[in-house]
Amino acid sequence: MSPKSRIPAPDPGDTWVPRPRRRETPLGILRHAATFLGSSVLGGVLLAGLILPGAGAMGLGAKSGAEGFESIPDDFKTPPLTQATQIFDAKGGLIAKVYERDRTVLTAEQMSPLIRKAQVDIEDARFYEHGAVDLKGVLRAITKNAESGAAVQGASTLTQQYVKNVNVEMAGDDPVAVREAQRKTLGRKIQELRYAIKLEEDLSKEQILTNYLNITFYGHQAYGIQAASQRYFSKDAKDLTLPEAAMLAGLVQNPTQYDPKLHPVAAQKRRDTVIDKMVENKHITAQQAAEAKAAPLGLNYKDPHNGCITAQAGMGFFCDYVRHVVKQDPAYGKSAAERKKLWDTGGLNIYTTLDPEKQAAAQHAVSTKVYVTDPVSAAMTMVEPGSGKILAMAQTRPYGLAKEKNQTVVNLNVDAAMGGGIGFQPGSNFKPIVAAAALEAGLSPTQQYDSPNRMDWPTMKTCDGTWKNLNKGRKEGTIPNESPSEKGPYQLKQAMALSVNTYFVQMEQEIGLCAVKQMANKLGVTGKASGDPLQEVPALGLGTQEVSPLTMANVYATFAARGSYCAPVAINRITTVAGKDVPVAPARCDQVMSPDTADVINSVLLGVTEKGGTARDLRLDDDRQIAGKTGTTDEKKSAWFTGYTGNLAGSVWLGSPGVKVPMRNIRIGGQYQPEVFGATGPGPIWQQAMSDAVRSMPEQDFTTVHIPDPVRPTPGCGTPTGSPSSATCTGAPGPGSTGRPRGNSPSDGGTTGRSAPTTPPDSPDPSDQ
Repeated sequence: MSPKSRIPAPDPGDTWVPRPRRRETPLGILRHAATFLGSSVLGGVLLAGLILPGAGAMGLGAKSGAEGFESIPDDFKTPPLTQATQIFDAKGGLIAKVYERDRTVLTAEQMSPLIRKAQVDIEDARFYEHGAVDLKGVLRAITKNAESGAAVQGASTLTQQYVKNVNVEMAGDDPVAVREAQRKTLGRKIQELRYAIKLEEDLSKEQILTNYLNITFYGHQAYGIQAASQRYFSKDAKDLTLPEAAMLAGLVQNPTQYDPKLHPVAAQKRRDTVIDKMVENKHITAQQAAEAKAAPLGLNYKDPHNGCITAQAGMGFFCDYVRHVVKQDPAYGKSAAERKKLWDTGGLNIYTTLDPEKQAAAQHAVSTKVYVTDPVSAAMTMVEPGSGKILAMAQTRPYGLAKEKNQTVVNLNVDAAMGGGIGFQPGSNFKPIVAAAALEAGLSPTQQYDSPNRMDWPTMKTCDGTWKNLNKGRKEGTIPNESPSEKGPYQLKQAMALSVNTYFVQMEQEIGLCAVKQMANKLGVTGKASGDPLQEVPALGLGTQEVSPLTMANVYATFAARGSYCAPVAINRITTVAGKDVPVAPARCDQVMSPDTADVINSVLLGVTEKGGTARDLRLDDDRQIAGKTGTTDEKKSAWFTGYTGNLAGSVWLGSPGVKVPMRNIRIGGQYQPEVFGATGPGPIWQQAMSDAVRSMPEQDFTTVHIPDPVRPTPGCGTPTGSPSSATCTGAPGPGSTGRPRGNSPSDGGTTGRSAPTTPPDSPDPSDQ
């Protein structure tokens, strides 16, 4: 072959121009060798061989050359490589794959022998013959570079390349640390050599090769041979064919230049070069090589799918909630840094509580009843009573960063600390908490108050003192009922069904605000959704302090579980990719009220969904027993319905997550609504979602108690005024006892909408929003 014929044809994408080859003298070769030694990796390698104790130039390839070297950390030999984590629903379906680096670590047996041979043949053919440094390769590189007049060939062994990759991996996502790990300084090359020699002493060649195939980068966010196999061929590494293995092995040198998607011709030429090397090293026959070269690249490419944004069926928000759980729950690490490392390192299979059928039911309801382009949005969470398992978490606005598509990454179902916002006022959804506190304090299920249509906010005891109304006698210091016709006396059952504000204010006065706050804490309302503490003000019992749908769903799940509160649970089980179990947060359940109290609450909330209650029209398709409570806030800016069966609780919020939109004369989901209430806005969403969700579930009724219907005092019996309690007189049935509809609408009282009274700092505003 003439010298001219050996000049490679220029790549159309290159600017390289062939030039005549210059004949070198022996002195010139030595000069180029010196230049090479001073500027290349090999310069550091050989110099290290001269200055490191016990390692002469000829001994670097032997294990004896490692004597006297400092030991290296055990986690450097087999470092905890960053891997992909997979998050699954309760039925085993994949929700999302999340990773800092897309990688799945394999054993040698899980890799095709073809990729192992191909990678060695193209990168370090003498891998099994030399030690940490290949002196033959060093001399060959010196000669080749001298002949070409430039540093065109290196001599790093596969072990040295592995060490470099480990240093980059350990630098993580710190760009400064990554640049430092890649710097070609003499000191760093000496350290890399030291580690390479020690690795050759401590690990077998097969182990080093396996580690290398797991750590190296193959382009398109694929780290390690398994991710590369899946990315380019949609198959496992153990199933790679000869041409596939050769193409992947060829990528390592330059994943960009040989990218088979962008540069298929270059990729195929590189693949064929690898195949030729495999023939040269007698790993395949000439016939096998010919057949492999004749094959097309045969890509079956899958785009990288990373993060919760790839989740389907509205599961992105729950996926993000799982991330927050792992990073915040001490069960997954004593410190925030430990928990972050667990998540970032990945390599986990996280099996969650999310039920795909119930998720689909909730997502369908919030998406069809409220359009993504509407000025308001909806969110719904479903929880299993008695376990705290989150079974569904859906919202109208999709998970994503495209604001022009009404996407958001704010989870409207949860508190700010878990990826949510500042929450929403629950309105009368909070009143059952007041009732539970009162029953636990010893009040009767037939407790009666005079419940005037409007009253001054009364003085109330707090945990640390007394709250006083400094605007007593003024309009801003009063609390009205929703309808002018609402005037007592009322008992608990009727007051809850009609959501009578003044009844629950008088109940708060009798038991004190501290009892209400403590019961809220026991039921999981440990503060506002923003993280701020609950304020001990009379309006607390009327739902003026912001909470999340998950919090309210879990409150009502506690009622269904007869007073057993279970902290929300999102994760059932975690394993490593190797099948080892990772300890998960244990279930945390406590009996926070007596079963008798819960039974009364369930009986009272049944009345809300029966004739005469504010949610009387919200029956499920199979007409099973349900209980619940509506909630609407000032100016109809938020509306709620939280309801439950014996084995499933769900809470729906409807409103605007940003600038508050009064829901009057508004079109939602294509339907015009003159005024939105808990029963007319979120109620139908709950009804549709729960009807679908319970379809495959057994019916489970509540344990109920008989509560006598309230009675209206007979003429002349009298009702004491100015006192939180009033005597019970027998006589005609009270209003609502015959199922009479309430006023002109199924409204629920909510908050007052009155301007805040001027009060000193030690007397919180009772209508604080």
